[in-house]
Amino acid sequence: MTHKVGPKGQVVIPKDLRDVLGIEPGDEVTFWRDGDHVAVRPVRSTPPLRGRFAGSALVDELDRERATDRAREDRR
Repeated sequence: MTHKVGPKGQVVIPKDLRDVLGIEPGDEVTFWRDGDHVAVRPVRSTPPLRGRFAGSALVDELDRERATDRAREDRR
């Protein structure tokens, strides 16, 4: 796959690669040099951890501890 670099240094990521990598218009990508190659990877935001671990014993325990701490602070 060969593409030309435009006057502003831009290159179009081929559709089949965008599809495989899940890159959509407006997404951010990161570039880095790997020897004499340039690599690109989509930037993925980290999903909120609260939703990911909701309902786990650890999260429930931490929530209870926070509620207890807040109640103590409110009484002062």
